[in-house]
Amino acid sequence: MCLYAVNPYKLHYACLSCRVSFKRHADREHACPNCARPLVCAGRDFAPPRRRDVAGWSVVAAVLGEGLRFDGRSGCGCRKEPKYRPRTRAELRMRRIVALRDGVALAEVLGRVDPADGSGPGSASEGR
Repeated sequence: MCLYAVNPYKLHYACLSCRVSFKRHADREHACPNCARPLVCAGRDFAPPRRRDVAGWSVVAAVLGEGLRFDGRSGCGCRKEPKYRPRTRAELRMRRIVALRDGVALAEVLGRVDPADGSGPGSASEGR
């Protein structure tokens, strides 16, 4: 049974400048109640870092800036699809180095558990 099709789950939205997140329905654009800037959709499974964790929020900003979201389920919610996202600056730095070295888009490398391994989402060895 499709979980997301039956229940109207809210999405997580984040304000990167204020370092806060909110759950809202995806029916329209949302603005931050603190600074009135537009909120960025972070996905259904976003776990925000603490507000004082500036390093953690910089990693979140890099991931969301590449157009990725923190979603762990497929669109209808029928099956779990674990998707890796870096949580520390060291993980982000390593993935940037691999992306530059291999000439691959950063968004593709950010979804890999092991950045040196080419078996991340969207790679040719997926499904083997």
